[in-house]
Amino acid sequence: MQRVIVSGDGVSVVAAEVPRPGPGDVLVRTAVAGVCGSDTHALAGSHPFIDLPYPPGHEVCGTVEAVGSAVTAVTVGQRVTLEPFLPCWECKQCRAGRQNVCERLRFFGCAHDQGGMAELFTIDQRRLHVIPDGLDWRTAAFIEPLGTPVHAVGLTGGVRDKAVAILGAGTIGILTLQVARALGAKRVVMTARSATSRERALTFGADAAIDATSPTAAEDVRDALGESADVVFDCVAEQSTTSQALAMVMKGGTVVVVGVPPADVTIPLPLIQDAQLRIQGSATYLPADFVEAIRLLETGAVDVSAMVTAVHPLPDAAAAFQDAASGHHLKVLLTAGDVGRL
Repeated sequence: MQRVIVSGDGVSVVAAEVPRPGPGDVLVRTAVAGVCGSDTHALAGSHPFIDLPYPPGHEVCGTVEAVGSAVTAVTVGQRVTLEPFLPCWECKQCRAGRQNVCERLRFFGCAHDQGGMAELFTIDQRRLHVIPDGLDWRTAAFIEPLGTPVHAVGLTGGVRDKAVAILGAGTIGILTLQVARALGAKRVVMTARSATSRERALTFGADAAIDATSPTAAEDVRDALGESADVVFDCVAEQSTTSQALAMVMKGGTVVVVGVPPADVTIPLPLIQDAQLRIQGSATYLPADFVEAIRLLETGAVDVSAMVTAVHPLPDAAAAFQDAASGHHLKVLLTAGDVGRL
């Protein structure tokens, strides 16, 4: 079979043996796999948790090809997507139901010997979710990335009737915008560096889109909200956005770190204490977040129909990564085999 490998030499497609499922594992034939920002950052050497080389692909959907002898969760022929983090199931966090912060966490498609950018892969049955018949492959490809903002919003206690700022208008930023809207935020303002990204934010329903490079960006966000932000979702997580987030949030407010920070940042600790601010990390998702993501997609509360801007077949993985890193695309998909028109 074919498998994509990301190394210091770039993105290549190599021949690999078809993996065999263990007793509790499922063999999945890939249909679509999304190229994540984590993938392009890893290729550039700027991801703090992914070492090269690695087999990418954690935003994956496919069809069950075969099952191990102990598998009861799915059957051959079902369409599935997966929660890619691989918990130990035994540590303190796993026993408490917080498998996303497992003390011995591994991550399929990022820090594992397999990824979904391959014709076939095996995965523990406990990581799978069945895709409803009403979701086509294009839409189903967003279940995993949509789980991220669903989880992030849940950590805040909800955004209903709140003023929300979102920093960054990439895939996760736009999905966070749609989740905030669907869950009742009263006003949402976004920031982005490029005019194209700001226009995109407005197209997807932001009340305003502010130039992130402006020295008055924080003040501009407050002006556009008509007040300070109750919650800020930082989908970039660099020094500049951290500083902006803390400058635009209200006293007693929350800043959620959604993006993967490329490096350490400095925070004004006296402000954190005096304004009683909360800086909340958000790590991936939990099963309930996938269930909610599927509901939002099934009901049309989140509409991803315009978010896929490029599709490549698996052998053209290098071109897909190039598109995803160019800044000209929102979501790039790879397809394996015949999945029909996307």
